Amino acid sequence: MTDIIDGDAVAQSVREDLSTAIDQLADAGVQPSLATVLMSDDPASETYVSMKQDDCAEVGIEAIDIDIDPGADASELYDTIDDLNGDENVNGILVQMPVPDHVSDREVLRAIDPRKDVDGFHPENVGRLVAGDARYKPCTPHGIQKLVESAGVDTEGKDAVVVGRSDIVGKPMANLLIQKAPGGNATTTVCHSRTQNLAEKTRNADILVAAAGVPEMIDGDMVGEGATVIDVGINRVEADTEKGYELVGDVEYESAKEVAGAITPVPGGVGPMTRAMLLYNTVKAAGLQHDVDVDLP
Repeated sequence: MTDIIDGDAVAQSVREDLSTAIDQLADAGVQPSLATVLMSDDPASETYVSMKQDDCAEVGIEAIDIDIDPGADASELYDTIDDLNGDENVNGILVQMPVPDHVSDREVLRAIDPRKDVDGFHPENVGRLVAGDARYKPCTPHGIQKLVESAGVDTEGKDAVVVGRSDIVGKPMANLLIQKAPGGNATTTVCHSRTQNLAEKTRNADILVAAAGVPEMIDGDMVGEGATVIDVGINRVEADTEKGYELVGDVEYESAKEVAGAITPVPGGVGPMTRAMLLYNTVKAAGLQHDVDVDLP
């Protein structure tokens, strides 16, 4: 029987396990804090930020909510980031993407103090990840590691295939899987839009991470028997529903479920873990910045 990996349950476990570290910070007079900066009127972005703030409140992290008019000059966003960089009471900074077209997302990521970059996307933090000395692991790949672990899957010596090469998921996921560390030591292949014979490569995977952003591009015929399938995609497609759409992953769930040994659903799989690991990184950042040793799960 296929193991359906419950991301909501694993994320809840991570949040509960953070309580020890948060208590240790409190004993040192420190309350971890996360500043979320929204420069968008996109309803999805507004929802994501609201969910992250609710998560903070649940575990005892102070949430600082900053809204910037999407039509404002880019300098207003950069000035806001500078102020947050210099505020000792702010441990983590998250600028919700996407930003407006007149703002460079690359420059935004570079503007954040790498010590407060709890997304793990600043070039300094990317370099540390590649070097095997991560300050903060990017939230989605780190969450995937936790999901694979929760399914009782040992990555050591396994063949892993990552479909997608984004800076947010694909590249850091591959780096984590190949590292000589727990959750790594896998033989890892990265596939993308130019990959030939994709199905042949995915069928050979013991661990398959789908992160290409293409609705249901991987079906059961592309999955090896007993493989662990992690579906990062969350795509809105037209459907005969009250809302007029439904959310699907990059994996055709029903056919893949018949073959996989373990699989994440969409929604309720990777998404909750991304948010949980953001809390994890914020607590870690507070400990590092205030020189407090904390026990992280």
